[in-house]
Amino acid sequence: MTVWDDLVGQEKVSEQLAAAARDADAFVTAVAAGAPLPEASKMTHAWLFTGPPGSGRTQTARAFAAALQCVSPDRALGGAPGCGFCDGCHTALVGTHADVSTVAAVGAEILVRDMRDTVRKSFTSPANGRWQVILVEDAERLNEKSANAVLKAVEEPAPRTVWLLCAPSLEDVLPTIRSRCRHLNLRTPSVDAVADMLVRREGIEPGVAAAAARATQGHVDRARRLASDPAARERRAAVLKLPLRVEDVGGCLRAAQELVDAAAEDAKQLAEEMDGKETEELKAALGAVQGGRMPRGTAGVMKDLEDMQKRRRTRTQRDSLDLALTDLTGFYRDVLALQLGSRIALANTDAEDSLERLARGSSPESTLRRIEAIGACRDALDRNVAPLLAVEAMTMALRSG
Repeated sequence: MTVWDDLVGQEKVSEQLAAAARDADAFVTAVAAGAPLPEASKMTHAWLFTGPPGSGRTQTARAFAAALQCVSPDRALGGAPGCGFCDGCHTALVGTHADVSTVAAVGAEILVRDMRDTVRKSFTSPANGRWQVILVEDAERLNEKSANAVLKAVEEPAPRTVWLLCAPSLEDVLPTIRSRCRHLNLRTPSVDAVADMLVRREGIEPGVAAAAARATQGHVDRARRLASDPAARERRAAVLKLPLRVEDVGGCLRAAQELVDAAAEDAKQLAEEMDGKETEELKAALGAVQGGRMPRGTAGVMKDLEDMQKRRRTRTQRDSLDLALTDLTGFYRDVLALQLGSRIALANTDAEDSLERLARGSSPESTLRRIEAIGACRDALDRNVAPLLAVEAMTMALRSG
């Protein structure tokens, strides 16, 4: 199983990255042997992966990072980098490789303080691996200061440092940064390809896999979660009942409150799993004495951790809300397809009765207005409008059509 096997529907991109990994391997081998460097190379120091949600931007970048760190002995016999089973591949894929640094947005933005240590590390030589790899999962969330820090590092990188930036589109990244990157655009995998992956790699029953892939319209991560987590299926089913619950003002307000509460509960569960562990690990690292008392001068470090955890809870809640809004958009898309007599396959076949009821009881124009209301809610959440206020405005708009 190579590192490219998990990239669903990205055969062309996989071929390009595999070729670059081979040239990168030849470069490192030549440097180590003191041999002349290859004249032509498909490898470069900065890459930008773009594509719609669910296309697998981060997975693709991490697979490339693993191929760059591959230490398989088979390469000496002509094997390609990215075997998927050596120590270099395995640690890079699971996120524990010493020379693969990952930066992800904790809150709404990646702050410059979140990037400072990583940028500093990018100018150093690899400690154990073949390359120093910096993976930025949410490059679109770089603010002005953190983006400028990345720009300086990308302009003059160390000889064996590679930047891998992931963003939804080219327009989400500063022109000065994207002009220094090699761009790879990923596409949304087909529903059949995602279903096949769930059966083949996750052991999901074919019927469940097909339903999850169809419901998420090829979004790999969401399909995997929906197929393997009964609680996720229950939450989605509850969201799809919302359009039938907004017939009066009271129903709108109750539905909005329940949607926000469910997102807050998701954030709380994640916080309970991660915050306590992080806090205890930091206390141990700072030398907490018996009884939990912290040494002098460590209060600021603990406060920074608490601030980071608070930002992460806020983002988790909004990500959970965004997922629900995506499901709602898909629901009304199916309603519109029925109203227009479209031949496209319905994503929400498990809610077909509700779809037909709404399709008969409203016009295509009102359905489009409802889809626009969901989009307006997502925009409001991006602007840090209070979640309950934004969702209540949306449910009222869904009621009026």
